[in-house]
Formats: sequence, C-alpha cells, structure tokens
Amino acid sequence: MMSISLPNDAKAGPTKPEVRAVLLGKLDLGETDHFVEVGSCTGAVTIEAARRAGRVTAIERKADRLDVTEANLAVNETSAEIDLRATEAPDGLPGDADALFLGGSRNYEEVLDFAAETGVDRVVMNVSRLEVAGQATTAFRERGLLDEVVQFQVSHGYELAGATSFNSDNPVYMLVGGADDADGGGDR
Repeated sequence: MMSISLPNDAKAGPTKPEVRAVLLGKLDLGETDHFVEVGSCTGAVTIEAARRAGRVTAIERKADRLDVTEANLAVNETSAEIDLRATEAPDGLPGDADALFLGGSRNYEEVLDFAAETGVDRVVMNVSRLEVAGQATTAFRERGLLDEVVQFQVSHGYELAGATSFNSDNPVYMLVGGADDADGGGDR
C-alpha cells in the first residue's frame, strides 16, 4: 500500500494505517465505484479511497476539518473525481453511492437509514467505544445491513532495555455490511 502524507492537522487523529488497510479490504473498491465518507477529518480514508474508486464524496460537518481534508488531498496523488461537501450527514449524501464509510458515530442511525433506503451495497463503520459498538450493531441489524463485526487492536513495537516491548492502540470495532447483504451471508 502506497503511503499517504498528512502534513495538515485536524486536531483529531486520522484512522490509523492498519485500520485503513482492513477497511479498504472490506470495502473492496474498484475504479467504477462511488465511495462516500461521512466525517472526512484529516482526509486519510478519503485519500486512500480516491486511489481506488472512480468517484469519491467526502462529507465533513466542520468547515475547518474539511479544509484539512482538502489540503491533505492536494499533497497526495489520487485518480478519482472528488467532491468535498461541508454539511452534516445525512444531508448531502449522494443517492448513487456504492460504498459508504462512517468514521464517527454522530447521526449514524440516519446515515444507515439512508444507506438501506438507497441500496448502498457496502457499508463500514468504525467505532472505538464499546457501548456505541453495541448500539450500532443493533442499528445495522435492524436495517438488514449487518454482515459482520470485527474487533481488532494493533500494537507497535519499540525498543526497551535492548528488547522489544509494545504500545497498544485502542481497540477498534468495525461493523461491515450493506444493503445487498441483507440475508447476512456470503463474501463480497
């Protein structure tokens, strides 16, 4: 995976590279896909998706964070047609999305309603808080969107007294599904 540059800070951490790798695998983006990100923040996921999908729409409710997304996009090579929208989801969500990523939990139920109603075939949501993960799992399931829930944690090694020790990142809960997978089975 080609690395990305994020020289502009949004005062919120980007989705970690290891999490992005799993996320992109679950989304399985192709050059004809229209990818939508809700909560673009630093633009890390937007940049990665714009290297795979044909079109990308990034929605961010905070104008200063959308400026950071735009600035970070400017220093990275991408091939997609990109539309940045300063609005709060579900407002501004395009009706022709093939894949949708929710990077945060604000208004997620309304976004999931939109995904179910418009037939988004790949939906992924990352959650770091256990209680929200449980509520979001129920919301995915109630809308017929849930395929799987993945929980993982990444640790990075560092030298300590001539040996290797590890610092752990917070666990991430990744909810994966889509409108075409309402039967709950099958690979994408």
